[in-house]
Amino acid sequence: MSTYLPTIKQLQYLVALHEHGHFGKAAEASFVSQSTLSAGIRELESLLGVTLVERSRRVVRFTALGEQVVAKANRLLREAEELSDLVQASGKPLVGELRMSVIPTIAPFMLPRVLPRLRRERPELKLLLREETSHDALESLHHGRVDCVLLALPFDIGDAACAHIADDRLFIAFPKDDPRDPPASVKPEMIDQGRLMLLEDGHCLRDHALAACSRSELRASAAMIGTSLHTLVQLVDNDLGVTMLPEMALTAGILNGTQVVARPVDSPTAKREIVLVWRKNSPREGDFELLAKELRAG
Repeated sequence: MSTYLPTIKQLQYLVALHEHGHFGKAAEASFVSQSTLSAGIRELESLLGVTLVERSRRVVRFTALGEQVVAKANRLLREAEELSDLVQASGKPLVGELRMSVIPTIAPFMLPRVLPRLRRERPELKLLLREETSHDALESLHHGRVDCVLLALPFDIGDAACAHIADDRLFIAFPKDDPRDPPASVKPEMIDQGRLMLLEDGHCLRDHALAACSRSELRASAAMIGTSLHTLVQLVDNDLGVTMLPEMALTAGILNGTQVVARPVDSPTAKREIVLVWRKNSPREGDFELLAKELRAG
């Protein structure tokens, strides 16, 4: 047996670099500085006596051997993750480190409300958070980079397990002085596709909004797009169109300081389901069920 073996942290850094193809992005995903991640990979190369990564100013390339090491590292990290989960599942619930991805249309509106109480009532829980789109978050879950994901359905989560947190209604947001004078609720056919502004591709709320409209022509519309809900609200406030907002964003005060008004969309599909997702058959399933209960209470 070799006297000196790679550490879990070194393997995590290597896998993160392979995934992101960029030292800065890999370091951010690993919650460390770029210099720390770079040093860890160099130490791994020195330990193994080989070059795993070819570095240049513009691009990061893995050697053929580096690709093989990454594949093996992924398997080892999954085994280590399962070992850690098994041990934690046998102890006190919701204790220790738990890594959770949250999608951008939930994180700024739900987390500030639930985290303070969670920290008071579960002081031994160390919750590590990262914000990702639904697709990227599920990739992180599949590869063991996070333990669970807070996202919105409908969205294809494959064979992962999930627990219901809440239903979140969708509202249409108008400029206050809109001459159309929006009624108490808005039917999908009343929405002007030429004025509808949505999030860019990659955000599941975009698909939820289109589904709520139940109008196929909107899917082909070259509507204005935004990178965040806050951006869309500012565009609406400047009378550039209308947009769709989730109720939790309204409750969190996203319209504060604006002249924007919101009305519920009158459609049975005008909602999304907030869920906590984890890997099926995880030894920490009890922790995730309990965390879901805490999030529902928040």
